[in-house]
Amino acid sequence: MIRLLRSNFLQHPNHCKPNTALCIITQRTFLVQRTSHSPSEFNTYIYGSLLQSCILNGDYPTGKSLHCEIIKKGNCLDLFASNILLNLYVKYESLPDAVKLFDEMPGRNTVSFVTLIQGYSHCFRFSEAIGLFSRLREEGHELNPFVFSTVLKLLVSAEWAKLGFSVHACVCKLGFNSDAFVGTALIDCYSVCGYAECARQVFDAIEYKDMVSWTGMVTCYAENECFEESLKIFSQMRIVGFKPNKYTFASVLKACVGLEVFNVGKAVHGCAFKTSHLQELFVGVELIDLYIKSGDVDDALQVFEEMPKDDVIPWSVMIARYAQSGQSEEAIEMFCRMRQGLVLPNQFTLASLLQACASLVDLQFGNQIHCHVVKVGLDKNVFVSNALMDMYAKCGRMENSLQLFAESPNCTDVSWNTVIVGYVQAGNGEKALGLFKDMLERQVQGSEVTYSSVLRACAGIAALEPGSQIHSLSVKTINDKNTVVGNALIDMYAKCGKIKDARLVFDTLREHDRVSWNTMISGYSVHGLYREALKTFELMLETECKPDKVTFVGILSACSNAGLLDRGQAYFKSMVEEYDIEPCAEHYTCMVWLLGRLGHLDKAAKLVHEIPLEPSVMVWRALLSACVIHNDVELGRISAQRALEIEPEDEATHVLLSNIYANARRWGNVASIRTNMKRKGIRKEPGLSWIENQGGVHYFSVGDTSHPDTKLINGMLEWLNMKTRNEGYVPNCNSVLLDVEDVDKEQRLWVHSERLALAYGLIRTPSISPLRIIKNLRICADCHAAIKLISKIVQRDIIIRDMNRFHHFHEGICSCGDYW
Repeated sequence: MIRLLRSNFLQHPNHCKPNTALCIITQRTFLVQRTSHSPSEFNTYIYGSLLQSCILNGDYPTGKSLHCEIIKKGNCLDLFASNILLNLYVKYESLPDAVKLFDEMPGRNTVSFVTLIQGYSHCFRFSEAIGLFSRLREEGHELNPFVFSTVLKLLVSAEWAKLGFSVHACVCKLGFNSDAFVGTALIDCYSVCGYAECARQVFDAIEYKDMVSWTGMVTCYAENECFEESLKIFSQMRIVGFKPNKYTFASVLKACVGLEVFNVGKAVHGCAFKTSHLQELFVGVELIDLYIKSGDVDDALQVFEEMPKDDVIPWSVMIARYAQSGQSEEAIEMFCRMRQGLVLPNQFTLASLLQACASLVDLQFGNQIHCHVVKVGLDKNVFVSNALMDMYAKCGRMENSLQLFAESPNCTDVSWNTVIVGYVQAGNGEKALGLFKDMLERQVQGSEVTYSSVLRACAGIAALEPGSQIHSLSVKTINDKNTVVGNALIDMYAKCGKIKDARLVFDTLREHDRVSWNTMISGYSVHGLYREALKTFELMLETECKPDKVTFVGILSACSNAGLLDRGQAYFKSMVEEYDIEPCAEHYTCMVWLLGRLGHLDKAAKLVHEIPLEPSVMVWRALLSACVIHNDVELGRISAQRALEIEPEDEATHVLLSNIYANARRWGNVASIRTNMKRKGIRKEPGLSWIENQGGVHYFSVGDTSHPDTKLINGMLEWLNMKTRNEGYVPNCNSVLLDVEDVDKEQRLWVHSERLALAYGLIRTPSISPLRIIKNLRICADCHAAIKLISKIVQRDIIIRDMNRFHHFHEGICSCGDYW
């Protein structure tokens, strides 16, 4: 905005408003002079006036013709008129003619140089412009405020604003630091660099501050997020007696949004209304932002309705703010209105609209927008292309997203992040890590979004080794200091079984937000370390960070995992009464599991019926799981029936119901459930366990014989079987829910997937390192008992993460206390 202001106030002296009457008089005077004087007489003043008239009236061809006539008459223009002619060529971007004229001028002054510098700048030939400025100094021409303001504007346009320090030094030496024009240009330069304090020093040195200077300082503070200072300088400006203009109002409103002082913003709105600036585009856009950020969507819409709508900017702002605030349907409706008003969308409009489609998972409308993008030729635009990738990824069409990524001619880090995040959200961590590797090989610099996303991928597949390498890389690139990346590191280490490393990252974070606390509490909870989880919660309460729904999910989960009924009920009560948090399905699931796991099935069933809304599948499944443990067939049957009414094809419910019948030896019911599953096309998820070794992941299923080390694995299992029996191990045949003989059950127990992974780990990993195994199902009671003994026999820590929690086996003891 300052640049716009400066371009208005710092125009070339010859640039004035056109005066048609004056032009006509000048032309008539020229004709009189032309007819009354001899052909040999040349009046440079008349030609200069006519050339100026051509500039003011936009008559470039006539100006060109006059130049031809001047050349015919001997090219005898004086320096003043030559500068006007040079300005004509610069103004109409005929730079080659301007350069030729400049080179042929017998004499040049400061105005000549500055005029051509502006011409180079308008054509984005910044290097030549800077070179010309150097020539101006070398030839000893005057350095005045006009020169310095032009050069500073050039540096900002060329994104070389940091060179403004050198120009500032020269300004101070020549004593122009108190000039308002030069000072305002310096403020703009320092603002772009982010040096608000330097800009303030320049501002304070200006002797006679004008409206542009005050506005420049207000804008500088607002653009550099010094919002309080922006409001203070605005107040001082008003006290001095200056009336704000549209640029001032826009910057002050931005500061109000940044500080979230929405009432102050509304007062500024009133001031803008009194001074008739509400129709200004910049002011209207900031007012829309103010009201949407404050939650007053209706007021934002009213501001929009009162604005002129022939420009795409207000439409784009409304669509963007709707999309960003989760009001995606309103964003699409606004776009339809825009098209009815015959306003053409730009790349920002379409990018915001695609964001709305992604939020709604509206693939059909997204495809239509894609077609429109191709028609108008914006498919190669990086903003639109990235938005299209994101839309397809969130709509589950990763193949389309990847195709757009491959075809994009100018992929940025945002493009890479979009596809990586898409794979992470789709649960395909391996491909996300593969893309990250390609990104590094192509030397594309990752951002905090990149690192947090790939760390989420590592957490999802429990890939500790890649996660540790990414941690090292984030330290080298200083991204580990970012809170979002730090939170992802905590989550990664917690889900990969290294809870102590997760705590170390937590303790080294510069600041903890709510996500940091929640991630640490949940990490402790899933590891069964309820004391640490509750202690961390108490520490959180001592900070300004208040708990939310996710916090209490972690706390109630910790109580459920430890069987802490009284404390769990107390926390559940305090959540409602002290923190005014409405319980959701996850909270009720934790409480139902807490009651049910302890055997209070009646109380658990009563709580389910007391839930204000319709209980979710998770709640009924938690009650069903408790019934499986305590062999309550009837309540389990009712729970399964209710769950299947909500999700008839829920695989987990069918399996749990089958298990409860198998425990009760009701094999006919088991067979019936399996037949029903087969008829519906529902397949039971096979039990899988995997272990990481030297960058590779080794998968095992029940009774798997496909691994290259099968013979060694079987030998290790036989040795473990013998050693554990010597230590008093007795197979728990109830863990095999099949109608077969006990001998067959014992054989099946020793080929469970977690034992195969354990045997492989004992063979192939260093004896001093802990073994980390991931299992996709709940660990059975027999494997749990056997692995406790194995940890004592082989003198190694064994960490197993099943679908519910972590089990840390050490010296024959498990961290869960045999309660899981």
